[in-house]
Amino acid sequence: MQYLVIAYDNENALERRLESREAHIEGARKLMAEGKIINAGALIEDDVMVGSTLFIDFETDEELDEWLENEPYVKNNVWNMDEFQIVPMKLLPKK
Repeated sequence: MQYLVIAYDNENALERRLESREAHIEGARKLMAEGKIINAGALIEDDVMVGSTLFIDFETDEELDEWLENEPYVKNNVWNMDEFQIVPMKLLPKK
């Protein structure tokens, strides 16, 4: 199922974000190659990264949960999980 993920960072998380960014991007690119992340990008305010948005496609809730358990921005307390949003959706096909 496809979802829109909106993940704002915790306050004062920029340093943790930058420390975790390489591992986050590496994992995201792997999942993009598998078709599980459709697209992703940073949320920007005043030229500073403050969060992330992703379009994801996981077949099961277990796959989604496994991604979150291993996501560097979750593990390193970058994303504010109290305000984390996962919204079911369906992207318009590119054809």
